[in-house]
Amino acid sequence: MQWRDVLEISRFQNLILAALTVPLGAHIALDGLWSYDSGLNVLLAMLSVMAFMAAGNILNDIADNNIDKEAHPNRVIPSGRMTIKQAKSLTQVFSLLSLILLAILSWRNSYWPLIAIWLTAAVLMLTYDHGPQTKKNGLAGNISISLMVGAVILFGAAAVRSMDSQLIWYAAGVAMLANLAREIIKDCEDVESDADRNTLPMRIGLAKSRNVAYVIICFSLILLYLPHWLGPLQFWQLLLQTPAIMMLITLGTPLLNGEYYSAQQRIRMAMLLGLISFAAAVSI
Repeated sequence: MQWRDVLEISRFQNLILAALTVPLGAHIALDGLWSYDSGLNVLLAMLSVMAFMAAGNILNDIADNNIDKEAHPNRVIPSGRMTIKQAKSLTQVFSLLSLILLAILSWRNSYWPLIAIWLTAAVLMLTYDHGPQTKKNGLAGNISISLMVGAVILFGAAAVRSMDSQLIWYAAGVAMLANLAREIIKDCEDVESDADRNTLPMRIGLAKSRNVAYVIICFSLILLYLPHWLGPLQFWQLLLQTPAIMMLITLGTPLLNGEYYSAQQRIRMAMLLGLISFAAAVSI
């Protein structure tokens, strides 16, 4: 087992992108008013999230090993670069590291929502691939993953003891709904290879699933708009959300054309741009 195999199976690039939402969540919750303690707490939270997600990604590859032998034989486990036993040991190491970082952060903060969010995410992660295996019941698995995406943003706010921020809940809601649409679109993309799952496209068809995804996108746009209408943001600051809004409202064409990979990547970028715009708005 080599370091590059560890980085590959943990999906290091995805870990970096996910970890960046932690300081964005903290920044939004703090209204841009940082301190040294806040920065240190957010760093601990980022590292805890990265270790947590690495463990989850490895668990997913362990569960998918038999499928990957046919569909993705070059991945770390089916290619023989890492054994199941080694992967399980690596999962335990990353899980323990995440828990230790959480303990340090909780000791520094004495803030119970940190533990509540971590435990909720842990339950969602474990039941995704094991136990009830919500992954196999496509929509339930999609919701679990999307709740974890929103939880990362809330974890950033909890790291700086700012869960009472109204805007952070809007931001988490936008990310959760947008990611739910993205997960459904990914299932549309993988409908031919998801033989062991009962996904939404398998149940209601590709056309209806695309429509469901687009309706969810519309609800995420409403949540994007509400803090500018009801507060705490000013209405003119909605201009900052223009790139994210345009990327989301123009998804109809790639969806109709069956360009699922392009569509789900655009949603991912729109989520990040939306969070950055919220962060920019509180700084103005």
